Amino acid sequence: MNRLGMYETMNELAVKMVAAARGQDWELLTGLESDCAHLARQIEESKTGAALSPIEHQRKLALIQNILAADAEVRRHTEPWMEQVRQFLHHDSYADSRDNSRQWSLQRFYGIAGPP
Repeated sequence: MNRLGMYETMNELAVKMVAAARGQDWELLTGLESDCAHLARQIEESKTGAALSPIEHQRKLALIQNILAADAEVRRHTEPWMEQVRQFLHHDSYADSRDNSRQWSLQRFYGIAGPP
């Protein structure tokens, strides 16, 4: 596949990623993101090669703009979910920390060896 074809494929993946994010299909989104990252590495590695014609170059720029717009759309859907996960993990780790501190205090009170 030539470089322009890779950008076309990446654009198709980006469109699918937007649909997965809108549908909150995180598993599909993760798989598509992995495919997209793999393709990005291939594009990076293929930079040596024939130069694009002016028309191909314009098409490449349009594809990159579409991919960036899709990425922004995906982020609009994933960032609220990621914030919920962060809050859950922070709350959960805070609760664990409080429970551990309470447990250590009880262990010290009753003379049971525990963490410092």
